[in-house]
Amino acid sequence: MGATVVKETPKAGRPRRSSRQMLEEAAAELFLEQTYAGTTIEQIAQRAGVSRNTFFNYFSAKSDLLWVDIDDGLAGLARSLDECAGAGHATDAVRRALMIVADGFGPANVPWALTQYELMGTSAELEASALSRFMAQADLVTQFTSIQVGTGAAVLPCRAFSLAVLAATAAAAGVWAKAGVARGRLAPYVDEAVSPVCEGYRLVLAQARIDE
Repeated sequence: MGATVVKETPKAGRPRRSSRQMLEEAAAELFLEQTYAGTTIEQIAQRAGVSRNTFFNYFSAKSDLLWVDIDDGLAGLARSLDECAGAGHATDAVRRALMIVADGFGPANVPWALTQYELMGTSAELEASALSRFMAQADLVTQFTSIQVGTGAAVLPCRAFSLAVLAATAAAAGVWAKAGVARGRLAPYVDEAVSPVCEGYRLVLAQARIDE
């Protein structure tokens, strides 16, 4: 009996998530080795074993790599707001939605850009690229809050609330990231920071609705 010939099944292409992960890991390594400013997109792609064009399939700029974990978490904010709609006062709904997002971050998945920024030299770039993300989330929370309050006259206080509650969330994330190995989960930090903001704006938004 002749030997059985086993045909090798062609290997499937690399899964999209795998290429993205490899780019993230390559970037983190290079930023630590030679700083953010000293690293080019070409070097990141080469270290990850992909082409420059593949890099741009996932990221529009080098700075996007600093935000991958945070962007992934914030991508769920709109869904969390929808889930919390009608759950008490508008401020309570926003607080609950932020808590859902924050609960996705624990001691084992701290965004490296928040803990390694000094070694990577990314402080200036983080500040420069943070504003557009912050304002996009502020637009989202403002729209949600205005709908929950139910009055067009409340646009200004809704905007002020959105900016305040997101600034409190950002402050909580910064303190959490610097807390070291004993930091625990992000959610308690966010709760402590945003609860006073929500409490303070509850009356403001209620008054805005009465004054319509």
